Amino acid sequence: MIDAMDDPLVNPVPAALTGPLRTFGDRRGRAVRFDPDVSPFAGLPADPDARDWADLAALAGPGETLVLAGPGAAAPAGWETVRALDGVQMDGAGVEAAPDPEAIELEVGDRDAMRDLVERTRPGPWGPRTAELGTYLGIRRGGELVAMAGERLRVPGRTEISAVCTDPSARGQGLAERLVRAVAAGIVARGDRPILHGAASNETALRLYRRMGFVLSRPMRFDLLRTPER
Repeated sequence: MIDAMDDPLVNPVPAALTGPLRTFGDRRGRAVRFDPDVSPFAGLPADPDARDWADLAALAGPGETLVLAGPGAAAPAGWETVRALDGVQMDGAGVEAAPDPEAIELEVGDRDAMRDLVERTRPGPWGPRTAELGTYLGIRRGGELVAMAGERLRVPGRTEISAVCTDPSARGQGLAERLVRAVAAGIVARGDRPILHGAASNETALRLYRRMGFVLSRPMRFDLLRTPER
């Protein structure tokens, strides 16, 4: 299990927004937040103090919701914890990455189909500009997009695979695995290592990822929070 506190993946959102994805969000002091059209994720240092929480509230605005992803920290008075989810981070250094002949790179003209697939399958947070974060691959059947996977968080040397989803009509065909391997192939080709995050309770997905060669890096927390009203 990787547990070096200097590893940027211990607290990936600040590492991403002060590094490779800095143009997709804002920073105030030690608090960071993605543009809401890109992602609801926000980040604080591992040991946030009152000023950090105040800076994050100022970034988001009053009564706004955001997701803190990282080691977890108790929100102070005035903040509302809407939902707390136990998660895991997995490392894909041992995954056999491979391009897929049926996978197509999704472009701007595919955004409506991507949004519709996400709405049908609910793989996780998705916004109007999420697809700008990296390469997204999909598989079509009968002209309809039925499966997708792509890139989300990036820190130096590592890229997260995300938005892995398959329409109910196409499940059981191994499309998710094929697309994860294909996205991983693109990540490896540019010299990065694939990682992913998942809900600790989603054993079906975790079983698939372990079979593919992903291994547990560390537990994670995903806290959906609402900022103070004023």
